[in-house]
Amino acid sequence: MKTNRLLAWVAIAIGVVYFIVPLIGTFEFSLRMRRGEYSFDAYQSVFSDMQFRATFGYSMLMAFFTIIFGILLVVPTAYWVRLRLPQIRPVVEFITLLPLVIPAIVIVFGYLRLYNSSSFIPLTNSTSGTNALLMLSYITLSLPYMYRAIDTAMRSIDVATLTEAAESLGARWPTIMFRCIFPNVMSGVLSGAFITFAIVMGEFTMAALLNRPAFGPYLQLVGANKAYEPSALAIIAFAITWLSMGLLQLVSRLQKTAPRKA
Repeated sequence: MKTNRLLAWVAIAIGVVYFIVPLIGTFEFSLRMRRGEYSFDAYQSVFSDMQFRATFGYSMLMAFFTIIFGILLVVPTAYWVRLRLPQIRPVVEFITLLPLVIPAIVIVFGYLRLYNSSSFIPLTNSTSGTNALLMLSYITLSLPYMYRAIDTAMRSIDVATLTEAAESLGARWPTIMFRCIFPNVMSGVLSGAFITFAIVMGEFTMAALLNRPAFGPYLQLVGANKAYEPSALAIIAFAITWLSMGLLQLVSRLQKTAPRKA
């Protein structure tokens, strides 16, 4: 017993060293911009950069729209599959897993071939169309995580009973969806939203190939041309990811303690 506990602590120590030490080194290097002393000059330089503000704001806006449209796509789909079409559930799960198997660069080149200026839907002809295409690309990338988070939350409720009770009271489909289903799967919705946010904020391939001013390409640009600012940006990106993961853990705990709505 003591040996197993010791091995567990050794494994934890190795994991801490593997993950934390490089992060500490990155943070320490980001403070060395001023010669001979530590300072937050690199962070000040990053936050005062207009391009940082523009790209960060753009990615935040894209994350917001990706989350909203992703939720509106996935929640009704998961609900309908679980309630009316359980036989096609393996097919839906397979489709939602495809973004994990197909590289992002393949997906975006397919989009460019389908929606270029000479196609029936020339989305790349305008800035708004390209932004919409990028948002759809982000929805595709986040689909495996969003669908599974919502589907897992939906497993913990009796969808059929809630639907029958709502229909017996005269509720229509929109009322059932937004008054009965959404409140009971909100923990899964928020979990998928946090993961989607982290994906959008760090994604590079699709934004770069679609030539959009997103945060991911900005990280690469700064990393190729500056010394200390990339380390500061790396710490900021880690903070965003860890914040999302922390909120995800909080939502998971609330899901276990919150009572179900009838």
